[in-house]
Amino acid sequence: GVVEACLLHMLKRRAAGFLRTDKVAALFTKIGKTYAIAGDICKKVQELQQQVESRKNQPNGQESLKRQGSTTSKTPVLTPQAIKHIWVRTALIEKVLDKIVQYIVDNCSKYYEKEALLADPVCGPILASLLVGPCALEYTKLKTTDHYWTDPSADELVQRHRIHGVHGRQDSPSKRPALGIRKRHSSGSTSEDRFAASAREYVESLHQNSRTHLLYGKNNVLVQPKDDLEAIPGYLSLHQSADSLTLKWTPNQLMNGTLGDSE
Repeated sequence: GVVEACLLHMLKRRAAGFLRTDKVAALFTKIGKTYAIAGDICKKVQELQQQVESRKNQPNGQESLKRQGSTTSKTPVLTPQAIKHIWVRTALIEKVLDKIVQYIVDNCSKYYEKEALLADPVCGPILASLLVGPCALEYTKLKTTDHYWTDPSADELVQRHRIHGVHGRQDSPSKRPALGIRKRHSSGSTSEDRFAASAREYVESLHQNSRTHLLYGKNNVLVQPKDDLEAIPGYLSLHQSADSLTLKWTPNQLMNGTLGDSE
């Protein structure tokens, strides 16, 4: 809807042609005569519109029989909102909306008044550039706004179960150990409290949340801190935030909350 508002801003009357009721359709049709990519979108939109019309004119009984009988030709089910913005929507799904808008910006004098948004030497190219990102996406599944942290993959759920599960290790106690480090009487508790807080924060970061997204996790990754020490198993994970990627590794003992006498 926003893109359509930009396309319709101060559009010349003669650019609408004879299709004055649907100015966006008229604009795409006129551009399609000289720009092949827009011409392909016109053909696809016309096919979609024909399928929608045939679906409307079909009786309910025949439609149900067609659903049961043949699955080869599936008529797409479009919502009223999708039909309303079918031109921009089709160009977006076909990943060419940015190219079409860029073509309009390059030839704005044919279609727009001088004060139009797309005729502006700054705002026009900016709009075309902003559409590059949405045109790079695959619109195949409907996702909710919080899908990053509400539907983790099955592999991730298994990894979480191995980390937090009580019966995953033979030496696990009967009750789940508290997330903290067993303090030794020989040293102060300040640094150990800091390690305990770090471990707690790390385990919490393994879960999906609005700030970080767990891209990958693998248990029992061996790391050798020094040449004279044995390799230590731990949990390796890759996290994505708004501005960075973070690779983390934590020993299994620290994950379990018990370091014992080890350094």
